[in-house]
Amino acid sequence: MPLFATKLTLAGGALYVAYDSGLLGNGKEGSVALGRAKDAFPPAVEEWMKYFGFQLPATPKIEFSPLDAWNSGVQKSFHALSVAPSTASDYTKQGLQYVKDLTK
Repeated sequence: MPLFATKLTLAGGALYVAYDSGLLGNGKEGSVALGRAKDAFPPAVEEWMKYFGFQLPATPKIEFSPLDAWNSGVQKSFHALSVAPSTASDYTKQGLQYVKDLTK
């Protein structure tokens, strides 16, 4: 039971930190949280490298906007849903025509 309570406490703490930092919010909040993490991470790594006495390779620059990725995913999903009835109708017509051609 104590092991389960420890795991539950760690999971709850991680969830709280993720929620409090804005990672579970909308795309704009996630983008802001990612920017804060980018600003805080390099100084912390430099401090750890000095403490442990080793050097890490330079990190690559990655340009990624969660806000843009979220918006494009939502737009594509809604577009697919909006054209689904007409697409299904077209496929049904093509299928019926195919069956009619086979029975001639």
